[in-house]
Order: sequence, then structure tokens, then C-alpha cells
Amino acid sequence: MFITAAEPATAPVGGAELGQVLGLSIAATIVTGILLVIAWAHRTHRIDWFDKLGKRLGAQYGEPGWSTIPTMFVASSLIVALLGFMWDVSLHAGRGRDAGPLANPAHYLILYGLFALFIAGMSAIVYPRDGEKPGIASVRITRSWYAPVSGIFIAACGMYALIGFPLDDIWHRMFGQDVTLWGPTHLMLIGGAGLSTAGIILLNREAEIHMRGRGKALPVWLKTIMNSIAFGGLLIGLSVFQAEFDFGIAQFRMVFAPMMIVAAAGLTLVAARLYVGVGAAIGAAVFFLLMRGIISFVVTDVMGEAHHVFPLYLGSAVIVELLAISRLRHKPLWFGAIAGLAIGTVGLVIEKLWNDQVFQFPWTQDMWLEGLLMAVPVAIASGLCGALFAMGLKGQLPSKSVGRVIVTGSVLVLSASVANGLYATVPQDESATFALTQVGTTAEPEVTAQVTLSEGVADDDPTWVQITAWQGGGEGVVTDRLRRTGDNTYESTKPVPVGGNWKTLLRVQDGRTLAAVPIFLPADPPLKVGEVPAEASFTRDFVPEIDILQRERKDDSSALLWGAANMVVLLCSLAIILGICVSVSRVARKIEEHEASEGSAPAPTLTS
Repeated sequence: MFITAAEPATAPVGGAELGQVLGLSIAATIVTGILLVIAWAHRTHRIDWFDKLGKRLGAQYGEPGWSTIPTMFVASSLIVALLGFMWDVSLHAGRGRDAGPLANPAHYLILYGLFALFIAGMSAIVYPRDGEKPGIASVRITRSWYAPVSGIFIAACGMYALIGFPLDDIWHRMFGQDVTLWGPTHLMLIGGAGLSTAGIILLNREAEIHMRGRGKALPVWLKTIMNSIAFGGLLIGLSVFQAEFDFGIAQFRMVFAPMMIVAAAGLTLVAARLYVGVGAAIGAAVFFLLMRGIISFVVTDVMGEAHHVFPLYLGSAVIVELLAISRLRHKPLWFGAIAGLAIGTVGLVIEKLWNDQVFQFPWTQDMWLEGLLMAVPVAIASGLCGALFAMGLKGQLPSKSVGRVIVTGSVLVLSASVANGLYATVPQDESATFALTQVGTTAEPEVTAQVTLSEGVADDDPTWVQITAWQGGGEGVVTDRLRRTGDNTYESTKPVPVGGNWKTLLRVQDGRTLAAVPIFLPADPPLKVGEVPAEASFTRDFVPEIDILQRERKDDSSALLWGAANMVVLLCSLAIILGICVSVSRVARKIEEHEASEGSAPAPTLTS
């Protein structure tokens, strides 16, 4: 044996300890009870401080309390949740699984952020009293209780995200811990938080129309800045799905990276420019870069966790602004489609230049054709959805049939691209042969490697042939893109750690091939698996990457149960998408009716 483990992993698998689950449930119940008492006391006039708080904030920002209080909560909650989320990903990348929701300090920040998000939505619902109608698109709850439709949507996003926490523990108990950002329940957590920003943009629009009738409005310059920041927040929310690529430990094919970037850019930047005006797309991108830069500095340099980077988006923002100089901006749907096409082509070239400088692995020729076939349709669809969102905010939606075709078509295009990206293959009966050289110490063992792949595993220009080591105990992620030395031979460019709790593996991605070979894996008693040693020389077969990167997953679960669980998450996600569509449509129709009644119907902006 060449290298052995120092200490085996001891964190439990298959769900958190019951004590933590019980403690978290009790705490959530107490907080919920307190909030219910406050809401009841406010609506029955037993307390007035909540009403006074809303009026005081409203006087400063020129908006009603049912808008300013939720905005305050969302602004703080998303910043805290983003910090907690990026910290959590870095902790899992550097240290592996944790013992439960209360054993990971980042989870406290995430929980606060998600709970504050839910409170934001509920405060918008609860605040109006005495029959007040909060905005022209308010929804009647009881005979004298009305709530803004966007507040209901924000509360739904918060509930959707919060449900992800207990469901995550249930998921672990049924299927094992899926140490990946793209676990179904993990997507609920980040999806609810990300889409809530669209809800707050819509809520502020409802408040603006509401206050316009009272002769109150923010200065144009301040409104422009605040709206640009709001769209920057939406860009942040839609970009968290890419985090595994940001940390250099993506567990999915690289073709997903450009697709996710153009999806976020197309929707957000197009909507920002069409709705807010000149410079809004650039303002949103700059806010994104500023906030992500601060979070990266805090997580990496202050907390000492795994390093991560992020997309640029600035090139796509400039493209959108330049395109808006033309008369095309007066035809929003055409603008959205062409802007999406430009983002999915020219914008991706700019992103490639940035990616190849700051990310762990460049976008190689191997992935470009398939990447474009996925990214360009998604970019066009996202641009159309961005245009539709902006038109809804202006009260200028097209006919219901046009809107339904765009949204349904976009969901189908995105689904087809995701399904294609998820399809990966593993070479059958193929192997890799290793010759390892010890270059570290007994306390901190490291090796360099000479690697020979079986014939035909990788072509002349694979997406990557790399060695990855992660979850070694806080040191972060170590990756080494191997240097090609022959037709099927590669060598290390730097040492990689083995031993201790490091999980070290060879990863090959070439076209649809996504496979791995373990180099060193520690013994893991809770999983009942032994050590895979890093010997001086050995030959091992290729296996699916997920078998190594997610050792904690159970492979004996019922296929029917697995399918049903995923279907539940999918239906919840579709319900959230339907929620934002219904909310935007309701606000848009009411704005249109309101402006028509005042003799200022919106100017036509479609087709002709």
C-alpha cells in the first residue's frame, strides 16, 4: 500500500440526527407562533407599532407600508442567504457532508434568509387592514381583507424554499445524501429565493401605481438606481444554479455552463433595459459583480473556505444596451428574441474569454457545437421571457395566447436542453493505468501522476482530463488539468493530495462521456465502505462520476419512489413558475385598465 487514510469519515448519512430535527422543528414552531400573534394583533388593532413602522418607512421612500416593509426584509434576507449559500457550498466542497442542519454554521444564515423571505411576503399580505386595497391588482382574501398579488407570490416563494429544508432531510433518509447543488430539494431552496426577487420587482411596481394616484413618486434617478439594483438581485438569484461550475467541482457536463449563463442574462438584462431604461442592464451586471465579488472575498479570504469565481455578464449587458439604441426597442418581443440571439452568440464569446482566464477549466472546442445548440435556443427563449416580464410591468402584455406560447415554449426549450445535458455515457470495460510518485510528507501526502487511458476513451480535444481532490477537511478543492504527453497518456502539472479524508479521482469529460476513476477514497464507516488506496501503480475501471462524487447516495432505492419524489418537486417548481406568470399577468391587465380609464392607454409595442 502506498498511501492510507489518517482518520475515517464519521459524519452520519441518511438524514440528520433526530435531536437536530426536533430542535429545528420546535424553533420553527415558536417563531411561527410569535409571527401569527403579531399578525393577529396588528389586524385587530391591538398593536400599532407595525402600522407606524410601515408609515415611517413609506414616508422616506414614497411607497406604502405593505411594499416598503417586504422590500426591507427581502433585501436583507437575500444578502444573508447568498452569503450562507456560498459558504455552505464551500464547506461541502472542502469538508464533505455535515451532521445535520444545525451542525453547519452556514445553514443558520440560509435559514434566516429563507424565513425572512417568507416573512416579507406575509407582511405584505397582513399589513393592509380596515378594507384597504393594496394596489390595483390586490386579491380579496376575506370580506374586508385584501393583499397585493405579488406579496402572495413572495410568500409562496418563501414557503417553497422553506419546505425544501425538511424535505431535504426526508430525501436523505430515503435516497442518501446527494452532495451536489443540483439535488432536487436543494433546487427548491435556491429556486424559491432566486425567483422571489422577481416578486419584489412586481410588488414595487404595484406600489408605484398605487402611490401615483396619490401624487407621490420617487425621483426618476433614484427609481432607476433602485430598479437596476433589483434586477441585479434577480441576476444573482438566477446565477446560483451555476455554483458548482464556479467552485470548479461541476458534477455535470460542461455544456450546462454557457446555457445557464445565457438563461440568466437573457431574462434579466433584457427585462431591465426594456422596463427601467438606459444603462439599467449595465447597472444590473455591475451590481451582480460587486455583490458576488464581496461574497467571494468574505468566503475565501476571510473565512478561509474553498475559492470560487463567477460569470461576467458585462459583455451581454453592453450588447443589450447597444441593441436598445436602435428602433427595435419599440418592438419588445423582437428586441427580446434578437437580444437573446446576440447574448447566446457574441455574449458567449465574451464569456469564454472571461471563463478561460478565471475559471478552473476552459471551454474547449469539444463542447462548443453542442453547447451552442443548447445555449442559443435557451437564450432566445429567455430574451422573450425577459421582454414579456418588462411588458407586464408596463401594462403592455400581448394577447394571452401569445404570452402562453412564449412561456410554454420557453419551458419546453429549457427542459429539452436540460434533458440533453443530463444525458451522459460511461465507457464500458475501459480503464486507466496510474503510476504515482510521492512528493508530499507522511502527515500531508501528495502525489503526481502518470496516466494512461484505454484506447478511445478521449479524443484529441476532450473537454477535460483532470484530477480532482475535494472534501479533505477545509483546504478547499484541488484540481489539475492534466498535460497530454501522447495519444492516450497524460501527466500531472502539480501535486494533488491523497490520504486523510480527501476524495481524489481522475475525471474525463469528452463529448457525452462523463466518467471517473478513483485514485484515493477514505474508509467511511457510516457508509460501510472501505478505503480505496492510492498505490504506487494500479489499473482501475471507469465508473459514473456520481458513484464517486456522491458516495453517500443509496443505490437500492425503489425506482418508483425515486420517480414519484422527483415528480413532486417538479410539480412544485412548475407551480412557482405558474405563480409568477399569473401575478405578472394580473398586474399588467390592471395597469392597462387603470391607464385606459385615465385616458392614457399604453402605446402599442408589438409586431408592427
